[in-house]
This record gives sequence, structure tokens and C-alpha cells, in this order.
Amino acid sequence: MANLNDSLQALMQVDGAMCVALVDSNSGMMLGSAGSGVDLEIAAAGNTEVVRAKLKTMKGLGLNDKIEDILITLGKHYHIIRPVVSKAGLFLYVVLDKAKANLALARRSTQDVEQALTV
Repeated sequence: MANLNDSLQALMQVDGAMCVALVDSNSGMMLGSAGSGVDLEIAAAGNTEVVRAKLKTMKGLGLNDKIEDILITLGKHYHIIRPVVSKAGLFLYVVLDKAKANLALARRSTQDVEQALTV
């Protein structure tokens, strides 16, 4: 089990990692962050809306499932949003430099960190 700071630092070791955060999707507030390159306050609030919209859509469709992760691909970045299974309402947010990142390994690392995280 890893604490928040150790978890965020582990994600920063992923190839291409620019910044990471743990976000409370009930409030849109960050509980912790590391790195730079993106305004994480704005990103936390905006991606909270992404998570809420996806959950609402899933409910409307009658899908009895859970979000493993949400991937947003931009021209220069990958953005990974991964809900924390052990703590409903929290998600990890990872921004990667697309030119330096291995997406499959980054998703796997995010999953590993999420599963080991204690809050």
C-alpha cells in the first residue's frame, strides 16, 4: 500500500509524465498533485465534469458497469482519468507527453498505482 505522495511520485516516473493529480469528483478539488505543464486546478474541475457526464450517460443507458479509465488523446498529450476503486468519488489524472510516452505502459502503471493507493 502506498500513500498519496508516494503514489503521485510513482506516476511521475512513467515515461512522458508531465503532471499528475488525485481529484475528488464530488467537489472537483485536487487532493494532491505533482509535476507541471498543465493548470491542474482547471484540469481537475474540468475532468470532474467528464467523469460525471460519463457516469450519467452510463446510467441513462442502463449500463451496470464501471469506468476503468478514460483516455483523452490530444495532438501533443495523452490524458488518463482513472477512478480509484477503493475510494468512490476519487480519480487519478495523468498528463503525458505523447511524443515520449508509451500509452500501454502508462495505463498499466496508472492501474498499479490506483490499486496500491491508500487515502
